[in-house]
Amino acid sequence: MKGGRAFGAVAAALAVGVAVAGCGGSSGASSSSSGGQVNMTFWHNATTGDGKAYWENTVAAFEKDHPNVHIAITPIQNEDLDGKLQTAMNSGSAPTIFMARGGGKLSDMVQAGQVQDVTDKISSDVKSAFGNAIFQAFTVDGKLYAMPASVLPDGIFYSKDLFKKAGITSTPTTMDELSADVAKLKSAGVTPIALGGKDAWPAAHWYYMFALRECSQDVLTSKAMSGDFSDPCWIKAGQDLQNFANAKPFNEGFLTTAAQQGAGSSAGLVANHKAAMELMGAWDPGVIASLTPNQKPLPDLGWFPFPSVSGGAGAPTAMLGGSDGYACSKGAPPECAEFLNFIATKQNQEGYAKAFQTLPGNQQAQSVVTDPALKDILASYNKASYVVLFLDTMYGQNVGNALNAGVVNMLAGKGGPADIVAATKSAAAKG
Repeated sequence: MKGGRAFGAVAAALAVGVAVAGCGGSSGASSSSSGGQVNMTFWHNATTGDGKAYWENTVAAFEKDHPNVHIAITPIQNEDLDGKLQTAMNSGSAPTIFMARGGGKLSDMVQAGQVQDVTDKISSDVKSAFGNAIFQAFTVDGKLYAMPASVLPDGIFYSKDLFKKAGITSTPTTMDELSADVAKLKSAGVTPIALGGKDAWPAAHWYYMFALRECSQDVLTSKAMSGDFSDPCWIKAGQDLQNFANAKPFNEGFLTTAAQQGAGSSAGLVANHKAAMELMGAWDPGVIASLTPNQKPLPDLGWFPFPSVSGGAGAPTAMLGGSDGYACSKGAPPECAEFLNFIATKQNQEGYAKAFQTLPGNQQAQSVVTDPALKDILASYNKASYVVLFLDTMYGQNVGNALNAGVVNMLAGKGGPADIVAATKSAAAKG
């Protein structure tokens, strides 16, 4: 569901609002052509519901327009996708088309010669409809390697009904106010915050958000990308999270709770009014809707930006975010880039936004967004001082994994703020 090495430019830009088998380059892309027939493979993370149906219908429509093309679809559960994709890439059996996270994760694949440069293959009409900013997360050394599909800022989703039950009449704008609301919810017998710590990254997002508030944009982007994690704001962010966690705002057993799988996941707890809040990206309304009893959108779902902290060097309106994108493996046939242009049209982007209940990357399709929570996210996004890419995505697989694991260890009582920074520094030093 979450550029090259010069990520200061990425963050600043985001703020503006025919291969034959065996000839797939180093990635060994899983595609083939024979007698004019082109076979491609496609991996994505929509394993159920409207999202899975969207990709089936969209692929069928593309095949109808391209009778010589067949695309074999493999849906993979979100938390399994990155690992399976990395294994496939390294073993020379990569899918032709795959979901790409952008940032350092994509850059690592580019440096390994596993992804196709599509800079000159994306149509000018598509580039104009999307605007320059959203492409930056998928740009490495000035070249474009994926088609963005959505805008995914982070923030806190909440149940208006459970807030009302606890006597909360407005959403918090500061951490002190959020802590007070946590206390009110606990007094009302409501679990304040759902957290899927089993999957690591949802827990780490709390640390990312505190870092976004405590650290300057330059510290988070340029300095961190050079391996410099010496600024005291990194420790302060960990202390903020540790202090907040000490008040026990999260669901019981959050360290073994999944993020998005089943009614007992963190999204499921919100979907079934078992918890009042969840910090998550803009894909969450769709996930929550798939887990409600009637599998319909949660009617009382609201959203607010992550609160401010006192004395932090980050801009109070800064946002953390990303974009899901789709890329072609190194030796993919021309039809792969044609598919990327196809999914980027206004009509298909409107369908994507409806199916996933999220914000489309194509600005011409954003009028289809009617969900109140998503409209609030879009309004905040358009007013953000700057947007920083999800840290584990921006810093790449090795550093991102070390950062996420450090946060989970601290929440499990196996380390502290300094240990998060030490683990991150160590991973960055190893490259």
